[in-house]
Amino acid sequence: MANITAAEVNHLRKMTGAGMMDCKRALIESDGDAEKAIDILRKKGQKIAAKRADKGANEGVVLGGTNEANNFGAIVMINCETDFVAKNQDFVDFTKSILDVAIAKNVKTAEELNGLDLNGRTVEENISDQMGKIGESIKLGAYAMIEAPKAFAYNHQGNRLATLLELNMADGDKITQVGRELAMQVAAMNPVAVDKGDIDQAVIDKEIEIGKDQARQEGKPEEMLEKIAMGKLNKFMKENTLLNQVFVRDGKKTVREYLGETEKGLTVTGFKRVMLGA
Repeated sequence: MANITAAEVNHLRKMTGAGMMDCKRALIESDGDAEKAIDILRKKGQKIAAKRADKGANEGVVLGGTNEANNFGAIVMINCETDFVAKNQDFVDFTKSILDVAIAKNVKTAEELNGLDLNGRTVEENISDQMGKIGESIKLGAYAMIEAPKAFAYNHQGNRLATLLELNMADGDKITQVGRELAMQVAAMNPVAVDKGDIDQAVIDKEIEIGKDQARQEGKPEEMLEKIAMGKLNKFMKENTLLNQVFVRDGKKTVREYLGETEKGLTVTGFKRVMLGA
């Protein structure tokens, strides 16, 4: 058995981020070979992943960002089991490193992101390595992206919510201000679609049915139910579609009116909203 020194253990710990005792055991098992010890720690991470597959990873970090050209944006959610881990700066930095590679490579899907190289290993393997270091179930919980003439990202305080917003025009300081404000509006007001015509028909049908049931329970005549339900639907659309919502920074105008005042023809072409636990 090799005589494992404290310096060797500390060196392996700095290389891998694993705990001191885990590093010592890995070095003993590998007879002092650091490279083999790293493999042992990684395998441990894979074993932890299998062992903890049934554990709920409901905490985590959500981060969004855009590229330097501001025409591509992405959001990454990395889930873990405890709030303690989620608030650890190393875990936040780990999530940021995955977001950075997603933006750098203009990644379109979560599957593509999992297979990307990050420090000589795939993102998926890096996540497995983190399980070995932390001892919790960790996973890529969500991935979203946008491409547009002008893309914006907003990260809400606490790293539990992020949004992306795309505008159809790219130039001008006013447009930049509008994009930032509306990315925050998406976070605060949680719209379901950009405009009324973008709402899924299933959602419309559900709201009409709910409206009818509510009117029926209030004792309204059967022949009035459809009209009442349509009124409730219009109210729902106004409150839940971004362009028709009241602009949070000026309650006297809608988002659509605010955009029109800023630049003729300016509009939102899409948005993404990713929230922990949603």
